[in-house]
Amino acid sequence: MGHWICCLRSRVADSLMPLLVLALSCNPSTEATASPSAPHIKPSYSFGRTFLGLDKCNACIGTSICKKFFKEEIRFDTWLSSRLKLPPSYLLSYSGNYTDDAKSWRLVDITRLTSKYQHDRADKRICTSLLKTKTCSLERALRRTHRFQKWLRAKRLTPDLVQGLSSPMLRCPSQRLLDRIVRRYAEVPDAGSIYMDHLTDRDKMRLLYTLSVNSHPILLQIFPDVEGWPFPRYLGSCGRLVVSASTRPLRDFYGAAPEVAADLALQLLTVLRSMGTNDLNYFFYFTHVDAGTFGVFSNGHLFIRDASTLGIIDKEEGSQLIDGQQEYKDIFSCLTVDCQSAFVSCNSIREKHSLVMVCQELLPKLLKGKFLQPVQEKIDSFLQHCADGLADDQGVNEAVAELAEILKPLRSCDSRFAYRYPDCKYSDKY
Repeated sequence: MGHWICCLRSRVADSLMPLLVLALSCNPSTEATASPSAPHIKPSYSFGRTFLGLDKCNACIGTSICKKFFKEEIRFDTWLSSRLKLPPSYLLSYSGNYTDDAKSWRLVDITRLTSKYQHDRADKRICTSLLKTKTCSLERALRRTHRFQKWLRAKRLTPDLVQGLSSPMLRCPSQRLLDRIVRRYAEVPDAGSIYMDHLTDRDKMRLLYTLSVNSHPILLQIFPDVEGWPFPRYLGSCGRLVVSASTRPLRDFYGAAPEVAADLALQLLTVLRSMGTNDLNYFFYFTHVDAGTFGVFSNGHLFIRDASTLGIIDKEEGSQLIDGQQEYKDIFSCLTVDCQSAFVSCNSIREKHSLVMVCQELLPKLLKGKFLQPVQEKIDSFLQHCADGLADDQGVNEAVAELAEILKPLRSCDSRFAYRYPDCKYSDKY
């Protein structure tokens, strides 16, 4: 009774509810649970803007998948416990787990456009070259450039707006390719038009920055796997991190069984063929390949894991850069490469370019010493001939068909090759 007297200081109560509210407000034991402002403590990843690269936006890729990170629906590695710390920020890529329902998880790759060292170096270059300071607002500095001012005024993404960018994808641009980039840009909710009216200033900055640093996420967006293109699925981005479907790099299969090696080599040849011959009449070529360029899904299907070194030539329209435009250089040309680096001429790319590169760098490591004679000798002889550049009168399709005929009988048909099993039991097509 004394407690009520202390709290209410009144002899008259209008109703029971005011009494209850006042009583709760005076009782220390109930105050913490009644207050809506009391934080709900829950162990979680200590995501920071710096780790994700959000502090650099809009000199970043986008924010389409940030909610997944903050809701812990994307977790790093096999860490399905939120008590674990984040991995080191200096790594170029991470293995992660992704969920839509908090029950079933699937593997994803989480990658940066370039190394942290390269990012930091480029950020410093932006500040020192544009504002003459060691640190700055990257967005404010880049907005002042002549190129971005042209982007702000532009209604359509045209070849002159991407001239001099280091991305191989944009060295020989056609209007058709640039329209496809704008129409399928996945970091905006209402894509679909070839005109840039639906892009805000922020969207234009992010798109230009991504194209300048690494066109890999753009390629995944404009040539999606659901349409049959040999790329992993693009899931979204947050700051300077890209999330895509997970693949194991080809290097993990250099010691694989002969039938697995033969299957992957044959798939690799199929991908190369599709790069030169496809319904859209785009010719894809590599400027560089290594053991991480290609990857393999859990079902055995081989894809292009890293598209950053892919160039594109439009066989319908050709390149629409005029003489001298390819040599144009500005700060956007120098974010990941030396500004003095020379561009490869569009006219110098040959149809066999990528096949020769793969024969030199990848197929020998995948197929060396795997088979009995005389099959191994035939394979080695072809790879040497291919690596030397092939005969001038031999086309890529003929060369691919020649090696494919050797490899096909060396494959097996079982559950390890789920992407074509059990179809392969009933048809030679698989």
